Amino acid sequence: MHQAGIREEIIERVIARRGKLHLYDQFDPARTAVVVIDMQGTFCDEGSPAEVPLSRAIVEPINRLNAFVRNAGGRVIWVNHANQSTGDGGSDWRQFFDNFVADDLRARTIESLSPGGAGQQIWAGLDVRNDDIRLLKNRYSALIPGSSTLERVLRSLNISTLLIAGTKTNICCESTARDAMMMDFDVVMVSDATAALSDDEHRATLETIIQQFGDVLSVDEIAERLTPKD
Repeated sequence: MHQAGIREEIIERVIARRGKLHLYDQFDPARTAVVVIDMQGTFCDEGSPAEVPLSRAIVEPINRLNAFVRNAGGRVIWVNHANQSTGDGGSDWRQFFDNFVADDLRARTIESLSPGGAGQQIWAGLDVRNDDIRLLKNRYSALIPGSSTLERVLRSLNISTLLIAGTKTNICCESTARDAMMMDFDVVMVSDATAALSDDEHRATLETIIQQFGDVLSVDEIAERLTPKD
């Protein structure tokens, strides 16, 4: 798990700007969902083409978070990444695969991210329940048009608060969190249930989110706030 926290100067800046550090003192469980992003073989398996080693260290915090939210009456949504192979060695997201993935990794990554492939399996040890919701996305953010059905699901369930967990903190988690705030959802980045490739990248996202896009809380801090509104 990452050891890097938000720097004191950022905390002081946030308090000076809005008068307090944390946005949310209480969550209504009925309107709260954990959105677990990309905790799948492509990113969690040792030796996988897009491995994030620290993703394996957040299994226990994610399970605890999900248990707290389920027991309080909230929802758990698993969002995996998938891209269709075009059959000619390419993918339906050529902008990414043609420019950001080296030749020796491209075929392995496309295969791993193909719907139904081994890389789509939720990582072993994560507690997935039958009434959890499972979705696929095909871009970093699960909320940009055409990426997934996440927004439609959230609106249909009257969910207003998103607790973002998973990997990478600074890529798919941050992209989804940014879009969620701009679509008027209340956003929390779960500091000990997200993972990046380095402490610096993880901390940079936490500092960005708490300044402009939402709140940053630990699993235990969220559990303390999960009480139905009067």
